[in-house]
Amino acid sequence: MHKTITTPVLLAAAFSFAASAQAAQWTMATPYGDASFHTKNTKQFAEDVAEATDGELTINVHSGGSLVAHGEIKPSVRRGTIEAGEVFLSILSNDDPIFEVDTLPGVAGSYDDAFALWETTKPLITEIFAVEGLMPLYAVAWPSQGIYTDFELNTEEQFEGLRVRAPNINTQRFVNYLGGNPTETEESDIPTAFSTGRVDAMITSTSTGNSMTAWDYVSHYTDANLWLPKNIVFINQRAFDRLDEATQEAVLEAAARAEERGWQMSRDDNEASTQALQENGITVAPPNDEVATALQAAGDRLFGDWEERADDAAKQVLEEYRNQRDE
Repeated sequence: MHKTITTPVLLAAAFSFAASAQAAQWTMATPYGDASFHTKNTKQFAEDVAEATDGELTINVHSGGSLVAHGEIKPSVRRGTIEAGEVFLSILSNDDPIFEVDTLPGVAGSYDDAFALWETTKPLITEIFAVEGLMPLYAVAWPSQGIYTDFELNTEEQFEGLRVRAPNINTQRFVNYLGGNPTETEESDIPTAFSTGRVDAMITSTSTGNSMTAWDYVSHYTDANLWLPKNIVFINQRAFDRLDEATQEAVLEAAARAEERGWQMSRDDNEASTQALQENGITVAPPNDEVATALQAAGDRLFGDWEERADDAAKQVLEEYRNQRDE
């Protein structure tokens, strides 16, 4: 008969194995590159979670669409193929018009208004996500959207036939109402789209223009302040429920910090990116009266289209936001 001898080294190894077996690892996908402030914020969120949980939960962030294409991120999180994702909120507009409310011109034209809009719409968005087994963690706005061109934009006629990069269906409708031809192009594909002539212009933020070195292919940025769209970070509810209570709390606390930090990063990035555009030769200017009138008319049509498609819940939330804003 042989006796089993347990040494302190074996005990330590056993405890270490048990601890590592209990630790959770999540995979997270984002379509944005490492230069984006959104990705930097997302990676900081993951680091905060790992630190707060002493490694009991690690989140591996795959950026730039390297793991999952933008349009497949939400379905992948829903299926549990990955545990977490980040998307441009308005690409979900086919699911419900509430997801595109932050891309309606004139609804929220400042960071304060954009955050108030998020706070007001968050309960409804959370409810819709829950039906699919998803849980929003936080949302962060991009800087306001303008129009990049390789010429000075002076007249309404210049929109006719213009091939414009439009990252979501609402922007595509907006371009159509202007008389242009919208083209869906992911952020990472912007330089190629311009160099191959697939697009002539794009509607996006100063931040994207800076991270994509827009001065290599355009000369003007019309700072139209069209809207401040958001990215949303969300997780698989089942994956969250499998965490112990302390880890769940750490995730939520890190998410709250990421939201606060992200909005400030957006403000800071807007200032730095505007300066970078100008320093690299891009002319930055507000739209003239004729262009502003054309943008307003297209925006009015876009809002009317949204009202026809939105249900009572979405309309009620927007009305609540407007009442709060106007008080």
